[in-house]
Amino acid sequence: FIFSRLEAMGIATTIKAAKKEVESGTPVVWDILEEVIKEHPVMLNRAPTLHRLGIQAFEPILIEGKAIQLHPLVCAAFNADFDGDQMAVHVPLSVEAQM
Repeated sequence: FIFSRLEAMGIATTIKAAKKEVESGTPVVWDILEEVIKEHPVMLNRAPTLHRLGIQAFEPILIEGKAIQLHPLVCAAFNADFDGDQMAVHVPLSVEAQM
C-alpha cells in the first residue's frame, strides 16, 4: 500500500526507490501510513488462543518505536503480563476478511 501510494504521488519511480523512502522514515511516509491504517483494523492474538478473547480487533494508533502499546483493560483477556510476551498482529486486507 505504501509503496504504491509513493509511486502514485510521484515521490518514487520504482519499488526500490519507494523502499528507500520507507527505510529513511521521511514524514510523507508517516502521513501515508496514517491514511492507510484508517481503512484497516488490526487483530491482535496472543498464543495459545484458548478462548474467544484471545484474539481481538482494534483500530491502530501509530507510535514511535517497535513496541505495541495495549490498553490495560484488555490485558486480562490476553493474559498479558509484559515480561517479554509475544503477540501476533494480523492485518485483514480484503473486505471479506474484515467482516
